[in-house]
Amino acid sequence: MSYVSPTEFVGAMVDAGETKLRMSTRDTLIRAYLAGAILALAAAFAVTVTVETGSPLAGAVLFPVGFCLLYLLGFDLLTGVFTLAPLAWLDGRPGARKRAVLRNWGLVFLGNLAGALTVALMMSVILTVGFSVPPDAVGERLGSIGADRTVGYAEHGAAGMLTLFLRGVLCNWMVSTGVVGALMSTSLPGKVVAMWMPVMVFFFLGFEHSVVNMFLFPTGLMLGGDFSVTDYLVWNELPTVLGNLVGGLAFVGLALYATYARTAGRPRRPAPEVPHLPERVNA
Repeated sequence: MSYVSPTEFVGAMVDAGETKLRMSTRDTLIRAYLAGAILALAAAFAVTVTVETGSPLAGAVLFPVGFCLLYLLGFDLLTGVFTLAPLAWLDGRPGARKRAVLRNWGLVFLGNLAGALTVALMMSVILTVGFSVPPDAVGERLGSIGADRTVGYAEHGAAGMLTLFLRGVLCNWMVSTGVVGALMSTSLPGKVVAMWMPVMVFFFLGFEHSVVNMFLFPTGLMLGGDFSVTDYLVWNELPTVLGNLVGGLAFVGLALYATYARTAGRPRRPAPEVPHLPERVNA
């Protein structure tokens, strides 16, 4: 049977979080780098499909190919470790401390950023033939995305910041559901379908994903987008990271852990019977 019950896959979520906290710095960085690079390529692919077909839905339907590949390869995104890593600490696993969780988050952030920036530079070179010609239609679209989703929010002040934060929350609610989807089945098709659906939802609705934005916005800057590095960091990346943290941890990790690992309705195991020993007789 390929379906895994919630009680079982929540246990697998805690195990996965413990594994990530125990991983060496070298392996964490390599896997995070490759995850950031693959997701960046998937974003470039989806934007290209959207521009070429004129259909945002087509881009959204195809974007999850990168997400599925990177998780099947065992790589890590910041959005995923936001959800899984703290569960090992909450469950009291050996060596799973707050410091280990923060270390994992920091390393995955750096690895994702490096991978996404690598692809951003490569794609910028490709779209401009080594910066010798103006960007094509795909490049222009990448530049406009960066401006719309930085200064576009800034124009609305606090209301824009709140909107950006909530888009980050909803993004990782869906993306982390996809991360959990990989644990819902023991078959490859089952894993892919369970991951594909929520990720497609996030991309089509235009929610904010911190790692995808590590590619989109630096690419936009390289291609002449009308915004600055400060705009990107203040009016997108930092609030998106916070929103992704809240969305993945509160609405997926903690919610599933509370109702399936620490549920109040779980029957208590009967106490082991203690064999009756004869009373000691004093001589």
